[in-house]
Amino acid sequence: MDAITLEVMRNRFFAITEEMGAALIRTAYSTNIKDRRDCSCALFDVNGETIAQAEHISVHSGVLPWGVKGALKHINKKELKPGDAIMHNDPFIGGTHLPDIIIFSPIFFKGELVAFVGNLAHHVDVGGKVPGSLTPDATEIFHEGICFPPVKIKKEGKVDPEIFAMFRSNIRTKYESSGDLMAQIAANNVGEKRFEELCDEMGVEVVLEAIAELENYCDRRMGAELEKLPKGTFEFEDFLEGDGITTTEPLKIKVTITTGGPHIKIDFTGTCPQVRGPLNCVRPMALACIYYVVRAVTDPTIPPNSGTYRRFEVITPEGSLVNAVYPAATGSGNSITCQRLVDVLLGALAQVVPEKVCAAACGSMNGIQLGGYNPETHSFFANGETVGGGYGGMCDQDGTSGVNTHMTNTRNTPVEVLERIMPVKVIRYGLAPNSEGPGKHRGGFGIERVLEFQTDEVDCFIASDRVNTAPWGLNGGKAALGARFTVNRADGTEEHLPSKARVRFYKKDRLYIQTSGGGGWGNPLERDKKALKCDVKDGLISQERAEKEYGGC
Repeated sequence: MDAITLEVMRNRFFAITEEMGAALIRTAYSTNIKDRRDCSCALFDVNGETIAQAEHISVHSGVLPWGVKGALKHINKKELKPGDAIMHNDPFIGGTHLPDIIIFSPIFFKGELVAFVGNLAHHVDVGGKVPGSLTPDATEIFHEGICFPPVKIKKEGKVDPEIFAMFRSNIRTKYESSGDLMAQIAANNVGEKRFEELCDEMGVEVVLEAIAELENYCDRRMGAELEKLPKGTFEFEDFLEGDGITTTEPLKIKVTITTGGPHIKIDFTGTCPQVRGPLNCVRPMALACIYYVVRAVTDPTIPPNSGTYRRFEVITPEGSLVNAVYPAATGSGNSITCQRLVDVLLGALAQVVPEKVCAAACGSMNGIQLGGYNPETHSFFANGETVGGGYGGMCDQDGTSGVNTHMTNTRNTPVEVLERIMPVKVIRYGLAPNSEGPGKHRGGFGIERVLEFQTDEVDCFIASDRVNTAPWGLNGGKAALGARFTVNRADGTEEHLPSKARVRFYKKDRLYIQTSGGGGWGNPLERDKKALKCDVKDGLISQERAEKEYGGC
């Protein structure tokens, strides 16, 4: 296929996934999707290989094709019909955790199966032992909600009433989750229609040729980029702060990366065994981290296509933290463990391409899961709030402040929305002063957020990290300030919480949240004095810290 036609088709495929994402976000009911945008959309070929993905959530993008390919092992493609939609949320078939529900649909053109369209969205609740389904004290996947194998939620254009009723009867937030499920189906409807229009306009033979050629094109581009990397073997390791249940001992994640030629080998041998708590990752989650990092440090403009990752050899020891086996709990694997996987991958690649790697970011999604029963509205409530932090500094720029980082790049929940859907009042929300990692290019600042509860018996589940293991710096840059979680009771008593905790709040109690900043890059004494003076003027760095860490401004 000529280059111009291929480029046109590549962008047409990408535009379909982007429009799907817009439809999903606009029609969703929950804050989790319509405000935080915790969802992703993609196109797949008839074997479940990725054609194109919208640039949504990094961990979803890497996992989605495995979710589709895993489901196709349980479904006879010859029995699929126009208007069908398959739903599942089983991590061990291909996914992340149970609240992330995958729905994909076959696309037929003139009676022939030509592709699949699909999306993944994080639901407010899927049942389980706690509101919101994610709890740091889960020890098996059964604690984390209802698990659907691949089932047809829609058959020949009609939603299956029995499966839909089963879904609704197992969740607390029936209104929001039912609407979100319908939004996922609607997004796929958009993708199907646009793909069929493309086949009608360009001819199905041209479309199918473009799918095959795009995969080869992405493979060639990634191979060329890998050949540019210096040859060698590079190691790095980092740690998580225990599983929150059986141990507070550090949990090691180790990677060895071998470069040289048009291939790359990533080996996680030496990583600790899977744990009892919910920090476990299934293999697709580890692959998602690798896809993200390698694209970031080679050429991010290479399309996210299955061909892009052909040349990756990945070793994830079975039964380890990066390839857990059934029935391990996986609730916090994507929000905590995946972030540490990114850190170790970047730590190893900093020895290969130091100019393209940032220092450690805040290292966690800082999940704050709230749920309970509101007597004023006579209804259950649940909401998963993620509080961002700081990115690490780089060789040519400071780290970004107050954002969700790397694999979990969701948006925040606006204060007005949070106070409307939850019985809480936001007392303070802003950047946390002095939380950055000092450096020639400092890390980003973490977030400070204070919640006051307006009703009794509110369950809160904190799933975080980097409280005791601060985000590291690079090339002489220093570590950032670690995260802190503090409970202030209405009676004046105070309690400091670990990075993974379950606590109950009552009216007028307050939760103080401070997330980690990002590590610094380069010698802090070399920091530009004008930039330092601006940070001091803005109240982000104290005068005392400026003198101590940066030599004054």
